[in-house]
Amino acid sequence: MSAATKKRYITNKVGSEFYELAEEDIIAQVRQSRGNNLHEVLDQNGDSYVVSMPTKFRKAVWLRRDQFVVVRPIAEGDKVKGEIEYILDQDNVLYIRELGKWPSCFEEHALKMTREAKRGKANDKMIDDDMLPPSESEEEDDESEDEIEDTYDEDEETDDEEFDTYNPNRMQAPSK
Repeated sequence: MSAATKKRYITNKVGSEFYELAEEDIIAQVRQSRGNNLHEVLDQNGDSYVVSMPTKFRKAVWLRRDQFVVVRPIAEGDKVKGEIEYILDQDNVLYIRELGKWPSCFEEHALKMTREAKRGKANDKMIDDDMLPPSESEEEDDESEDEIEDTYDEDEETDDEEFDTYNPNRMQAPSK
């Protein structure tokens, strides 16, 4: 398999399949990249450690902070304690949550994803208010506000005429 074909295969696999969790799999959240395909993660137990990205994901899929991954622990590692098994996208997170296998410590992030997913589905059919022409009630409100502003401006002009004060910064004294 050529490199381009392999990259396309991995990208399609990550984007299209739902992942089934095994017993030893741990869901973790990526905290930061350490370089050389090492990432610091926070797992569902609250432990923070470094995991490695396998060669099949390198240069094919990119990780961002706060993204969720499935980690498979490795026994022989001192510093690197696991390997990334699968990268979870939003659909996979919602799927695992529906199965009831989503960790409670990451529930807040999953709720944000569900709200965003619902908003995205609802907004596809709707038009933003900014794109619609103004309604008649809005025009009436605008006219009444303009009238109020006009009366306020007239009051200000009369007040200015009543108070003629001397300004020392002016070249001439005020004339009456």
